[in-house]
Amino acid sequence: MSDSPVRVLAIHAHPDDVEFQCAGTLALLKQNGCEITIATMTPGDCGSAELAAEAISQIRRDEAFQAAQLLGADYECLEFRDLSICFDNESRRRVTAFLRKIQPDIVITAPPVDYMPDHEQTSLLVRDACFNAPIPNYDTHQVNPSGPIDRIPHLYYVDPIEGTDWFGNAVQPEFLVDISTTFELKQKMLACHASQRDWLLKQHGIDEYLNSCERWTRQRGSELGVEYAEAFRQHKGHPYPHDNRLLELLSK
Repeated sequence: MSDSPVRVLAIHAHPDDVEFQCAGTLALLKQNGCEITIATMTPGDCGSAELAAEAISQIRRDEAFQAAQLLGADYECLEFRDLSICFDNESRRRVTAFLRKIQPDIVITAPPVDYMPDHEQTSLLVRDACFNAPIPNYDTHQVNPSGPIDRIPHLYYVDPIEGTDWFGNAVQPEFLVDISTTFELKQKMLACHASQRDWLLKQHGIDEYLNSCERWTRQRGSELGVEYAEAFRQHKGHPYPHDNRLLELLSK
């Protein structure tokens, strides 16, 4: 058996999505010796009412990099654009090529049903890439691409925002992770995304995104009988792995 560290890829649509939904769990995995890569599909180019797309994109890439640095993780952006993530062959090849480059053992991504299409398309593309990445004859049409990965990685979905589907119905998680010991770091990572406070107030009516995150993480914690928790579901369709490697790593 290889002694190489377990590689974990957390990939979501926009800068700050990972911090909202699973940074506490990533911190626990990092403490247990895992190598962590945080990736966003877009640089958040529509995340401002005042700045032009390229200006806010650079700010948000920098914020995402700073947040990853707090964790000791790598950060990469796949350079899709906000509100333009589509499930087509070009996108499938791009995301598959990225997984082959990272070669993750565990992938954590957006939920299949969430409040906006960028999240849902990300979920579908990442799920598809996990399936495609080991297939030798799947050509990603990239320059100097990495080769196929050895096997389909373990795939997990984070909570939808506020834990509900399109109709406001609760989406029940499969399991919860106690992040009480890493919640402070999670909040520090989220605070790196300072450009989003004014945007979220204007677009979402959220007056303080740190408080919003704290409230929801505390709510999930109450369901587990702890102070703070994050929620997950595992993709177990054929032929994805069924053993819960994420919980196994966290139990060490």
